[in-house]
Amino acid sequence: METISQKWAKFTLGLNYKDIPFVAIKEAKRFLLDSVGCAFSALNNKDTQAAYNYIRDLGGKKQSTVIGWGEKTNLPLATLLNSLLIRALDYNDIYWEQDPSHPSDIIPAVLSTGEFMKKNGEEVLLGIVIAYELEMRLCQAASPGVREIGWHHATLTQLVSPVVAGRMLELSEDEIVAALGISGSSHFTLGGVVAGHLTNMKNAADPFAVEAGVRAALLASRGYTGPVEVFEGKEGLFEVLDKVKWDRDVLTKGLGEKFLINQCGYKAFPTEALTHQPITAALEVMQENSIDPKEVKEVLVETTTRGADILSDPSKYKPTTKETADHSLPYCIAVAVAKGNVLPSDFEEDALRDPFVWSLLEKIKVIANPEIDALFPKVKRAIVTIKTSKGEYKKQEDFAKGQSERPLSEEELISKFKANSEKKISPSRMEDIIKATKELENINEIGEYMKLLVSDK
Repeated sequence: METISQKWAKFTLGLNYKDIPFVAIKEAKRFLLDSVGCAFSALNNKDTQAAYNYIRDLGGKKQSTVIGWGEKTNLPLATLLNSLLIRALDYNDIYWEQDPSHPSDIIPAVLSTGEFMKKNGEEVLLGIVIAYELEMRLCQAASPGVREIGWHHATLTQLVSPVVAGRMLELSEDEIVAALGISGSSHFTLGGVVAGHLTNMKNAADPFAVEAGVRAALLASRGYTGPVEVFEGKEGLFEVLDKVKWDRDVLTKGLGEKFLINQCGYKAFPTEALTHQPITAALEVMQENSIDPKEVKEVLVETTTRGADILSDPSKYKPTTKETADHSLPYCIAVAVAKGNVLPSDFEEDALRDPFVWSLLEKIKVIANPEIDALFPKVKRAIVTIKTSKGEYKKQEDFAKGQSERPLSEEELISKFKANSEKKISPSRMEDIIKATKELENINEIGEYMKLLVSDK
């Protein structure tokens, strides 16, 4: 009987560009453009600067391009830094079923290996679609989800990145299975990276899992072996993480018949996913009722038990780091109320000390609503009630802007890309990247595309 790893490898090697519907290819391009914008916007982050210095000091073969800086380094390190750039602002895509994930974190595994192997645009788009398909299936497979039992979703990403890298590196079926076994048996990630006071590891958990997959694929290409039954075997994924119920069919049934990428969402705000519905509701209450922020006396946010637990613990009422702030529901709501939007600049050091925003924090109360829990994860409802001296105003929001139910339009997506990129690239370079991304299938060698992803300011 074929193992899940073998079925994944067979699907990955057997899929052709012409097998993928137009709507899935279009969405792959949109997620690529969104990811590139997120990467440009994170170039000045302290954590990405530290990672860049680390990688520069290590040196290594010049195999793949680092976004923004334009330098080349070896495959695993280029993958790591590019994935960190995409992830650092918490502004890239989001898919949340039983487990959450950011499938675009895996795009650098496609780009770095694709550039090294001189792949064309069609092959890169195919790799992106595979990454989304397998990652999103993993998010559906465990009930209630590995995050609910203390594991970070990078635990899932480590199982996908080696498969995608394997396709791009032209591995055989057995070699892809080996790569999956190498990475999948060695890079489980603790949920503690997103608990309490958050650190740079909140941003790096998934990038490390993506880097691990590329490294595993490179090892497998040289004959290194790994567990064949990393999912269902003795002391494998299913047996070790046995506090959840695994639906094995979700991982393999119907592979290649339809694609999940169009069900993934974009982020309209650079914050943790469960803050988006509350932010949307708060903004709508303020705007629809023309409320002066100075008149706000109290804000009540009703959300899931999980959201209340991880996003409003005591550390979230006194956020001192970007990572804690963008996972702080009170801070995000305070910013929304005070400024009428939530932007990347609201998480810079000076903004984190805004006295008016801090004065609002003590007025914000977050509670768990059992009725909302019953709807989760299909519906991620939030209810926001804002009290002023003039009255009480309430708004319920089930779907945040950017979710597949309320997708970003082409104009909104391009506006987000430009806003994220404007400090690092010229308007003409922006237009070149937008055009090249829309026409990626016509690029003969992806290295030509990577040359565009360099700061020209």
